Amino acid sequence: MQITPARYRTIAIGALVALSVIIITGASVRLTNSGLGCDDWPNCNSQRLIDVSSKHAAIEQVNRLFTGIVGVAVIAAVLGSLWRVPRRSDLTWLSVWLVVGVVANAVLGGISVMVDLHPIAVQGHMLLSMMLITAGSILVRRSGEPDGVPRRRTVSKPTERLVWLHFVVVTIAIVTGTVVTGAGPHAGDENAERLDIAIPTAARLHAVTVLTAIAIALLIAWRLRTVATDRQALMTPLSRWIGIGLTQAALGYIQYFSDVPELLVGIHVLGATLVMIATTFLVLDTRRAVSPDDETRRADGVPSQPAVV
Repeated sequence: MQITPARYRTIAIGALVALSVIIITGASVRLTNSGLGCDDWPNCNSQRLIDVSSKHAAIEQVNRLFTGIVGVAVIAAVLGSLWRVPRRSDLTWLSVWLVVGVVANAVLGGISVMVDLHPIAVQGHMLLSMMLITAGSILVRRSGEPDGVPRRRTVSKPTERLVWLHFVVVTIAIVTGTVVTGAGPHAGDENAERLDIAIPTAARLHAVTVLTAIAIALLIAWRLRTVATDRQALMTPLSRWIGIGLTQAALGYIQYFSDVPELLVGIHVLGATLVMIATTFLVLDTRRAVSPDDETRRADGVPSQPAVV
């Protein structure tokens, strides 16, 4: 069996979508207090593998079912990389890491249940999911690049450093966001343990990291005004990130001052996923697969063809 590069990219996008949706379904489990709807793993409970006798059990079972769909999607990415013509080892390794990560996260999800949703375990579950989002985004980008073309830096070195600093700060913001979750009211079960930190303190820490990430993004935008090559490479992904980042920050403040309603928290989790995807693509846009013809056009001042997102 053989598949084309275009078909494989579709498979990679499907894997990234599945990895994103499972974060939302996982949040719905927590936000409906269904985290212990199944108090065992991999069985739902000591009597049954599958149990939908209660609302909480049914919600948790749907989330576990979708985990299986995610598993199929990332396995398809591995098989597709082997059937892709021409075959590329970078795509195979990236897709294999997705499978390893999904399996590890399934095990971590089971551990979270076994420790009665201890916030540290739940944090780890979310952070690993975000790592998978980053890996899935890289797979999508790499699968859209031409075969056999070297990847070169497309921005100045100072801009590249700023973009990487931005990635680090966004990652810290994601971590501090899980601290807010661990201290907050939506634990997944009414009796679940909470982090021993005041919610306002955790929220302020998270807000500082988010605002720092936005400030760095605006600093990069200011720099793009004076460096044409950097502007050509980063203006679109940076504008996209600023739009998502500002919306996410505003939503965070709204949900905090409205007593964190479940629906807004769920949308905020979706926003965090989109922020992680946009942040990863922004980093990836600092280095692209550039053909010799594109290099010649850039040297002559002619814009090169944009990379596929």
